[in-house]
Amino acid sequence: MSRRSLRTLLAAGGAAAVAAVMAVLPASSAHAAPYSGGNYGLYSMEGQYPTVGSCAGTFRQVGATRYAEGMALKYFYSATCGSFARIENSRSNCSAVLERSDNGVGRADGWVSETVDAGIDYAYSKIGNNLDGRVSRALLACDGHILAQTNWY
Repeated sequence: MSRRSLRTLLAAGGAAAVAAVMAVLPASSAHAAPYSGGNYGLYSMEGQYPTVGSCAGTFRQVGATRYAEGMALKYFYSATCGSFARIENSRSNCSAVLERSDNGVGRADGWVSETVDAGIDYAYSKIGNNLDGRVSRALLACDGHILAQTNWY
């Protein structure tokens, strides 16, 4: 599948598209890797990890931790930087996904995901800018299926 057709698919389908992409990713990635689609990267701070100097220490968990198959999904927010997704106690071939909606109606316009690295059991996404009326949510996706998701915030 070409990169251009993949972006078109992801922009059109939101969570369903993320699940479809997860299904075609290699089952045994050696290293964690970020993936993104739609118009992710359009806003400030997108493409940065939450550990970037100006954002480090500004995030707080919002909403309850969601669980699926013993794995945890958490959503973090900063009024300065945006939000990110984190998964814990995760098995391999799972990803922390953050979807962002431009207009606040909860339809994904952009998304970013991070796979679990070999030898560890957690992953966290890069920042999504859900400031200025935009909203975002976190998803836990494994083997091409969304196992847990948070509300839109």
